[in-house]
Parts: sequence; C-alpha cells; structure tokens
Amino acid sequence: MTSDAVRLFREHFGRTPDLAASAPGRVNLIGEHTDYNGGPVLPIAITRRTTVAVARAEGWRFISRQEGPAVDVDLMAPLRGDWTDYLVGVVRELRDMGAAPAGASVAVSSTVPIGAGLSSSAALTVSATRALSALAGRRLAPRVIAEVAYRAEHGQVGVRCGRMDQTIAALGRAGHALLFETGSGAITELPMPWRIGVIETGVSHQLTGGELNERRRECEEALRMLQRRWPDLASLAALPAAQLVEAGSLLGERLAGRVRHVVTETGRTRRAASLLVAADLARFGALLVEGHRSLQHEYDSSVPEADFIVDRALERGAAGARLTGAGWGGAVLVLVPPEAERRVLREVLSDFAARFGQRPTAWMTRAAGGLRRERIFK
Repeated sequence: MTSDAVRLFREHFGRTPDLAASAPGRVNLIGEHTDYNGGPVLPIAITRRTTVAVARAEGWRFISRQEGPAVDVDLMAPLRGDWTDYLVGVVRELRDMGAAPAGASVAVSSTVPIGAGLSSSAALTVSATRALSALAGRRLAPRVIAEVAYRAEHGQVGVRCGRMDQTIAALGRAGHALLFETGSGAITELPMPWRIGVIETGVSHQLTGGELNERRRECEEALRMLQRRWPDLASLAALPAAQLVEAGSLLGERLAGRVRHVVTETGRTRRAASLLVAADLARFGALLVEGHRSLQHEYDSSVPEADFIVDRALERGAAGARLTGAGWGGAVLVLVPPEAERRVLREVLSDFAARFGQRPTAWMTRAAGGLRRERIFK
C-alpha cells in the first residue's frame, strides 16, 4: 500500500514524496449510533489501510488512485462535493492551529472500500493529518490527530459523525479492540481474540446524503424533549433503561424508537466488552444479533441486503452478525467459530448470489494497528 502511494506520487508529480503516513479503516463490533449520543463504542482497526504521500509544493494538488485524475485545489474556494473536501478540511483545520505546510502535492492510495461503512473517510483524514502536520514540522499526539480529523469531517465537510472512527484510526492497537466511552473520553484496550468476516452488501452509502444527519437531528430533538422531564440528562446514552417506558410516553413512536436503540445499544456494548475479556464467543455473538435487530427495527438504518446476510450467516452457523457502520448500505460483520470460517462465508455468498443476482465481496480481518508513519525507499 505504501509503495503504491509512492508510485502514484512519482508518476504524477515526477519526484519522490518527502514522507508518507497510513491509517486503517475500522469495523465497529458493537455500539452503533452511540458515539454522537454520549455512549460507548467497541471498534477494531482493520488490516485494510489508506496511505497519504506528500511533498512540499507551491500550491495544493491532490490525486487518488481510487478517485481519478489530479486536482488543483483552492483552499479558499467552496468545497467541491467530492473526496477532495476531506483533504481540504484537514488542511483548513491544521492551518487554524499553525500546523499546515504552505502548500503540498498529495497522493492517496487505499484498500479500504469506499461506501462500505468501514470508515474510509476517517482513514483518509487521519493519515492526511499525520502526513501534512509532519510536513510542516509538527509532531501531533495521536489524540490531537484524531480531533483534527474529526473537525475536518464534522465541521468542514458537514458529516454529523461522532469521534469513534477517527479515534480508532489514530489509536488502534494490533490484537485489541477499544472500548471508547465517548461521554467521558475514557479508552480501554481489550483483547480481541477472534478474526472477523466482512461481507460488503454492495449498497454504497454517502454519509453526506442526509440519513445520518437526519438521525442525529432526531436524537437531538428527543434529548431536548426528555430534558424537560429530566433537566440533568446530559445525553441519550445516560438515560437509565428503567426510564425507557416513561421516556417513550413523552415522545412519538419514531423518536421513541431512536431512544430505545441508543439506550439498549449502550447496555449491549458494555456487556460485550466484558464478554471480550472472557472470550465468550457465543454470548458476544448473540449481542451482535440483538444490536442488528435494533438497527433494523428501532433505528431504521439497515437495508434488505444486510438483513439477508445476517439471517443467512446465522442459519449457516455464525455465532453472530450485524450491520457495521452508520448503515443504509455498507457491510456486515460476521463472527464465526474459527474452524467454520471458510464454509460459512462461502455458503452465505452463494445464498446472496442466488437471491440478489450478484456475488458480494467478502474478506477476513483481524484487529490491526492504527496510524503510523511509513518509510519511503528512495
């Protein structure tokens, strides 16, 4: 991956880049839509990564192996509505803190699928933040890099995400999941003993397309309504499960469903963390399924393709499966006993092809390491 980004840089800019950095995509094991509601998440970094190679230049020129020809960018112009917006957002945020170079040529190469719910955007913004700040002579701590990348995506591009994706991309550790309590900022590393199957639904999602932003708006509306009853309620995730019935009576059914998902997913995620420590595959898998059903019926963020994969995976012998990422497309994670990995994935892919007329992309991943600076061989 690093060699491909360097090769791309040389092909289009006629020189060797000054430095490169890479960051992984992620699979969120459980804890969906809790990060922007003050609750816990439990992601792992995956083995697929995005690499950004950079060198000083007079202006700003970006190229991506996945996105097409090189683009000259004016940082003061309105955003273009394409992949370059994420890089522009990073540069603007770094400039605000005096950590951006005056100009740069930037080449991007990635194996993180785009639109698959695996945080390709965070892999890009985190690796770009590391590379461009280093090009400016600044060494930023991983948590600072995650915050810059979050502000680029949330504040500049307008994706109303939480901080989970950038945090795991910057701080991921091989062989471990991160229990990230977004309300307090506390992070606990937990051993992740199993590999995860990833099956892409083939339905691409665009987080700037409206669904995620609409769900966040609904959650904010629900929180305001519940604070009339409980003025000290800081977030939806802080609502005790025992108060869900009363909360539901104060909300319409649509908002009540959103709140039920957030509150129950908060509890599931904390229970799942303890089951990781115990390496209890069966009960951990059961929580994944519960989480998917909540996404399907309470949060309305699943799609038929994802529901089909979950159902078939369970029928074929998986311990658990669920949609990962914001939803409305993307990918399904499948937790399978090690001795059955190949068989279960093969049978699910065959079932999917028979139902939808196309064979989905599937692969295995382990919990991988996070952000790193890459060596460049001259």
